[in-house]
Amino acid sequence: MPRHSAAASGKNCVLYQERLTDWQNLLRLVMDAKDRQIIRLLQQDGRLTNQQLSEQVNLSPSPCLRRVRLLEEAGVIQGYAAIVDQRLYGLPVTAFIRVRLERHGRDLVRQFEEAIRQLDEVMDCHLLTGDADYLLRVIVADLEAYEVFIRRKMHAIAGIASLDTTFAYGVVKSSRTFPSG
Repeated sequence: MPRHSAAASGKNCVLYQERLTDWQNLLRLVMDAKDRQIIRLLQQDGRLTNQQLSEQVNLSPSPCLRRVRLLEEAGVIQGYAAIVDQRLYGLPVTAFIRVRLERHGRDLVRQFEEAIRQLDEVMDCHLLTGDADYLLRVIVADLEAYEVFIRRKMHAIAGIASLDTTFAYGVVKSSRTFPSG
C-alpha cells in the first residue's frame, strides 16, 4: 500500500475506504458456518445476550463476542432494530408500485433515487430488469393517505413515465432471516 502524508487527508480517506473494502471482501471469503449460524440467530432475535448466543452456537462467550464484533466492524451486521407490526402501528395498507422512468440519464436516475430516499412511506426501493425500472413497497394508513402520497409526493418527482400499483391484502410469509445455504 502506498504511504500518504498527513496533509493528504482526502487520499487517506480513500485509502481507508479501500482497506475497509478489502477487509469486507476478505471477511466474506473466510466467513464460516459458525459465523452464518450467529448471523441467523441474531436475525431471529437481535436481543439475545452474548451468553445465550454463545450457548446456541456452542462457543465460549469470548470467541462468540469476538466473532460478532468482527461481523459488525466488517459491515456484515449493520445494526439492530425492533420489528414492529405495521397494522398495530396504524399503517395497515401495503402498496407495491412499479415505476417506469421517461429516460435513464445519469442525472434523472440520481434525482429520482434521492427523492425516493426522502419519502418515509417508501419502505423498500428495488432496481429492476424488465418493463418497470423500480419496485417500491409503500405503507400508508388508508386509501386516502395513499392518494395523497401519489398526488403530492410521487407526482412531484420529475421524470416518471408511469406508476402501476398493486395492493397487498395479506401476508403469507415475511422473513428477515437469510437462508442457511
